[in-house]
Amino acid sequence: MSLDQSLLEILACPEDHGPLYYIESESLLYNPRLQRGYQIRNHIPVMLMEEAVAADEAEHTRLMGVVEAEGITLNFG
Repeated sequence: MSLDQSLLEILACPEDHGPLYYIESESLLYNPRLQRGYQIRNHIPVMLMEEAVAADEAEHTRLMGVVEAEGITLNFG
């Protein structure tokens, strides 16, 4: 089940307040600027900075490849 579009339109990174990529196949909201991901658990985005998952350069490259391959755009902006 994907996240509701109206929810996606208002979600922002809690640290830099910028837009995110919703990578549905990874159950992840991803901030490429900070290379941090926010997991989606039981269809609920976990938007706590202390729960964010840092992506190293290899993981960032992989995630951006998924974004490009799936044609994912930022949720706002």
